[in-house]
Amino acid sequence: MSKKAIVLLSGGLDSLTTLAIAQNDGFDCYALHVIYGQRHSSETMAARNIAKKYNLAEFLEINVDMSWLKSSALTNHDITIPEERSEGIPVTYVPARNTIMMSFAAAWAESLGVSHLFLGVNAVDYSGYPDCRPEFIDAFKKMVNLGTKAAIEGTPFNIHTPLIGLTKDEIIAKGSNLGVDYSMSISCYQADQNGNACGKCDSCYLRRQGFEKAGIKDPTPYQNVVN
Repeated sequence: MSKKAIVLLSGGLDSLTTLAIAQNDGFDCYALHVIYGQRHSSETMAARNIAKKYNLAEFLEINVDMSWLKSSALTNHDITIPEERSEGIPVTYVPARNTIMMSFAAAWAESLGVSHLFLGVNAVDYSGYPDCRPEFIDAFKKMVNLGTKAAIEGTPFNIHTPLIGLTKDEIIAKGSNLGVDYSMSISCYQADQNGNACGKCDSCYLRRQGFEKAGIKDPTPYQNVVN
């Protein structure tokens, strides 16, 4: 019997790499994409294209309107996306996003009889989001294994975060070795409808730096020439 896993697939660089790692590790993958009212809706297009290329057991999109979260620049379009790095947790942080998405992934997994969850969180080259840290992942694992029928009856969840301790260039190098086509992914917080990146937001900065340090050509289409 093949191993099965749920992979959270945003359409970004990290989630694409995580999917490739899960498949390389022998998992039959079910990919979950959450449309939550995010500003960068072109990542949904990227997730769909990735799903078409990879041999998935199933690709599921769910719509969860989180536009009522007014404190995040990703869900409140009246807030400007910062184009310079700053100290502290940035305004692009979406309250409890990973808690919510991982809960959906765990619920779907339990309904399918799947006990492995993969997500592409990273706590090295990241924007400082608290729900990307190892402490959070450990706490969520304890919670989900206390609150699900499957775990109580003897099949606990395993949460895989293969990128959590890697730098962005290490992630890109790892994915490239697995044959990942990063032109399919979109990382930009304010990409246009065609998926062209701004080249200025924090996510673009981390992506560009990663390709540069990895010594791999950046395949990202930018809205303007980036120096």
